[in-house]
Amino acid sequence: MKYEGMIFRPPSEADSLILQVTVGCSYNRCTFCGAYQGKRFRMKRFEEIKEDIDEVSSYKIRRVFLADGDALIIPQEELIRILSYLKANLRGLERIGIYANAKDILRKEVKELRALKDLGLGILYLGLESGDPEVLKRIKKNATVDQLIRAGKRVKESGILLSVTVILGLGGVEGSQPHAIETGKVLSEMDPDYVGALSLMIVPGTPIEREIETGELVLPTPFGLIQELEWMITHSHFTHCFFASNHASNYLPLRIRLPEQKEEALQRIREVLRRKDPALLRPEYLRAL
Repeated sequence: MKYEGMIFRPPSEADSLILQVTVGCSYNRCTFCGAYQGKRFRMKRFEEIKEDIDEVSSYKIRRVFLADGDALIIPQEELIRILSYLKANLRGLERIGIYANAKDILRKEVKELRALKDLGLGILYLGLESGDPEVLKRIKKNATVDQLIRAGKRVKESGILLSVTVILGLGGVEGSQPHAIETGKVLSEMDPDYVGALSLMIVPGTPIEREIETGELVLPTPFGLIQELEWMITHSHFTHCFFASNHASNYLPLRIRLPEQKEEALQRIREVLRRKDPALLRPEYLRAL
């Protein structure tokens, strides 16, 4: 496999073959993200992708994840070509996953997404980050709340599993409560199959680092981040969702089914907030991006 630069994938794709079909991120201006710094965006030629697929075609591969940052930007005909080749050449292939942003999703009709699903695209990862319009503007998300909700609903309508990422702490201390509550409300409207909650960790060289240094943004304390988690879950109402805050960036790892385990989870969070015992939290030295 020929990779260019650092490769990132969702935690749930740890056992997947990572197939790099784009290099970098077509937008690459979110203030908190340093994942694709120094990468100039391009779509790989089919011949390059085919070579990588041929290299692993003798192995039994159950899952494939298409990297980099927003591979759904690839034109429909070319995506169909890639998925078709994967399906024809990887024995045992069960699911293909992909990152996407709201605008890339909205450029595709439901029938186009269904065509990709028929070829094995089983899950799509969408970064919501926040449901607060002010936070989205400040982090230069390049999508409005309405666009994000419509994108999420479009994925659900297509039958592709929807996994949404949110980031605790993005609103800072001042915007902590509206960030968490509005995020919970937007998640409810999307009604995703999976939610992954991360905590904001500052990547050197990003614009948000400068906001921290100047005092423009003040990060919540560890217990402040856990309070956000409580607000977010309290204001979330799902049909059937697996909610996880077990990413290495978080102080309080949770893996829960909602709505079934909502009250149980809230009781646990509230007990941690009541006791405010640092021993109940993931140690700082174990936290990572």
